[in-house]
Amino acid sequence: MRRAAVSTALPELPNIDAELFDRPSPERFSHAAPARHAPRFLLLYGSLRERSYSRLLTEEAARLLRAMGGETRIFDPAGLPLPDSAPDDHPKVQELRELAQWAEGMVWCSPERHGAMTGIMKAQIDWIPLSMGAVRPTQGKTLAVMQVSGGSQSFNAVNQLRVLGRWMRMLTIPNQSSVAKAFLEFDEAGRMKPSAYYERVVDVMEELVKFTLLTRDAAAYLVDRYSERKESAEQFSRRVNQRAI
Repeated sequence: MRRAAVSTALPELPNIDAELFDRPSPERFSHAAPARHAPRFLLLYGSLRERSYSRLLTEEAARLLRAMGGETRIFDPAGLPLPDSAPDDHPKVQELRELAQWAEGMVWCSPERHGAMTGIMKAQIDWIPLSMGAVRPTQGKTLAVMQVSGGSQSFNAVNQLRVLGRWMRMLTIPNQSSVAKAFLEFDEAGRMKPSAYYERVVDVMEELVKFTLLTRDAAAYLVDRYSERKESAEQFSRRVNQRAI
C-alpha cells in the first residue's frame, strides 16, 4: 500500500524520517477490493485427555463459526513435539505452521492448570514463529481466547493468552469465554448444554467473525509500523552499500 503523502520536512519532528512517516487516512482502508471467500479460522485447544473439555468447547466454537459463514480447521496437538526438541520440518510442526499461515483468525482455548494455561497450549503457540522469511504468520490476524476450569470461574488462562496474542501481534477481540466447572456443562455426546456460558461462546464467535471481516482486508495497513519501515530501509541501504564495495 502507498503511504499518504507528507511534506519532505517535518520541522516540529526533527527525529522523524519524513520519507517513511505516514499520515493515516480513511481512504487507505478502502484501497483493496474486499475479499469474497469465507473467513478462515484456526482453532487450538490445550488438552490431550480423551474427554477434553477444551477440545469440546473448541468443537462447539467451530460449529458456531461455520454457521456464521466461516471455514474452520482444528489442530490436533497429539504428537506435536516440545519446542526445540525436534527440527522445524517435523510433520506436526509443519502442519501447524501451514494452518497458521492459512488462517485469517484464530481461537485459542486452554484448560486452567495450576493457575495457568497448559504446557500443551503454550507449546503450540511457541512453535508458531513471529516470522517465516518475510511472512509473519500471526501479525494482523484476529484472535479469540477461551478457557475451561474444573472449579470456580477464573480468568488466569485467558489473561495469559491475551498477553501471548499481543506478543504475536494479533488483534485480540474484547470478548472472551471462561467456562467454570466444565464437567457440568457438556452432555454425554460432548455437546455444550444451554446456559449463560454457552451464550457467551456464541457472543465471542459472533464478535470474532465481525472483527475478522472488518479487518482482514486492511490487516497489512493496520500493523504497518514506522519503526519497521525505517529498519527495512536501513537494511536495504546496507545491502546496497555492501554490493558496491
